[in-house]
Parts: sequence; structure tokens; C-alpha cells
Amino acid sequence: MTRTIAERLAAAGVTLGGPSAPTANYVPWLRSGAHLYISGQVSKTHEEGIMGRVGADLDLEGGQAAARLCGINLLRQVSAALDGDLDRVRRVVRLTGFVQTVAEFAAIPQVMNGCSDLMVDIFGDAGRHTRSSVGVYALPRNCAVEVDAIFELID
Repeated sequence: MTRTIAERLAAAGVTLGGPSAPTANYVPWLRSGAHLYISGQVSKTHEEGIMGRVGADLDLEGGQAAARLCGINLLRQVSAALDGDLDRVRRVVRLTGFVQTVAEFAAIPQVMNGCSDLMVDIFGDAGRHTRSSVGVYALPRNCAVEVDAIFELID
């Protein structure tokens, strides 16, 4: 039996509330044709934040948790853009992840698996995507991870 997106969210322990508002001069999402572009989402919400450098302040598991939180924030923006109807997502096309890390930390793709795994958990095979993972010196508000995304929509 195929589970709905809502059932998959519940199974993953994800509750979608309202998304965070932009903190600068940009829009959080933009639809162009059949694609929905989501601006970079950091590892912070109204209630929690995962901050610092992976490899110094956070270990690999902490980095993965930060990437997963970015994924949840991406889903919040998608939900807002689609009036709560995540079933309108045909597929996750691309994720681009930025991991605030120390120079010696090389497991950047493994950190990004925290977000990638969430997309597959929620969307199944349609959650498999192309991806780039980049280590960076600094991110806004000292967040550990930032991820942006492109989704293809039905309709």
C-alpha cells in the first residue's frame, strides 16, 4: 500500500508549521513554469537552531541533523507555495547544500545526506535528485548548513 505524503511526514516525525520569512531582499520561493525554486533554507527555525562549524562545534551526526532541519524548512516553503498540497510535487530535481565547516572536515556529502535522505523518505523515488555539496567558511547567522532546492510540479 502506498503511503500519502502526510503519512510519510508523520512517519518521519516531521510537523510542518509556517515557514520563516526572508531576512533580506529576496522571495522565499518562486514558481516558473513547472518548476518551484526554493531560496536557501538554513538550519534554524523559530524554535530551534543548529549553529557552528561541522568538524569543530558539531560532529558528522550534528551536521546531518542540521541538513535535515534545512530539508524540513524547504518542505515548509514548498507547502506554503502550494497551499499545503505537497502531493503536487512531481519530483525533487536538485539540492545545493552549503556546509559551514573547518578546513580539515571532508565528509561534506555525508552531511548533506541528512537533507537528501529526508527527501527520499517523504517523496520516495521522486525524492531522488541531483545535488551539489560545498564546504564554506561562513553562513548567515552562524548556521551550520544552508540548502536551496528545485522541485518539479504536477499541473
